[in-house]
Amino acid sequence: MIGIIVVFPNPDNGRAIKSLLVRSGFSVTAVCTTGAQAMAALDDLNEGIVVCGYKFPDMMYNELKENLPTDFEMMLVAGRANLQDAMGDDVVCVEMPIKGQDLIDTLSMIVQTCERKKRKRRMQPKVRSEADKAVISKAKELLMERNSMTEDEAHRYLQKMSMDTGTGLVEASQMVVLAARY
Repeated sequence: MIGIIVVFPNPDNGRAIKSLLVRSGFSVTAVCTTGAQAMAALDDLNEGIVVCGYKFPDMMYNELKENLPTDFEMMLVAGRANLQDAMGDDVVCVEMPIKGQDLIDTLSMIVQTCERKKRKRRMQPKVRSEADKAVISKAKELLMERNSMTEDEAHRYLQKMSMDTGTGLVEASQMVVLAARY
C-alpha cells in the first residue's frame, strides 16, 4: 500500500486532512509540521505521496520536492497565487479552500498513477551487471562440468535452487561457486 505523509505547518490542518483521508480509506503514515520531520518519515517508506502546504517553518514545498526519492509524488495544497508559482514543478496542485471530495478524487488519481508506475517497473526485465552475469555463467559451467548438464538444465537448476532457498539467481549462483571451491 502506498504511504501518505501529510505536511502542514499548522498541526490542526494536518490532523484534519489525515482524518479526512483515513475516513476515505487511505493509509496516512505520518502527520508532520516541518520539512525535516517529513524527510525523516520518508525513510520508513519505499514509495508514497506527500500532501503538503506551500511553506513550512524550515523550508518551502519545492525544497522538500527536490529531496523526495524518485518513487514519491507530491500534492500541493495552497492558495491560487502560490499554486501559480508551483506550475511546472512536477507537483499536483489543489487550490485552497479545498473541498473534501476534490482532495480525495485528486489523491485517488495520484495513487492510481503510482500503482501504474509500480506495475510498469515490475514488468521491466532486470538488468544484471557484468559481474552478476559472470557469476551465473561460472555456476552454469561448474554444473555442466561436474554434473554433465546442458546449459538449459544448469540454468533451470539454478532457478529452482533460487526459488527453494528464497534467494535471487545471482545469490544461488554464488552458493554453487563457493560450494565448488570446497
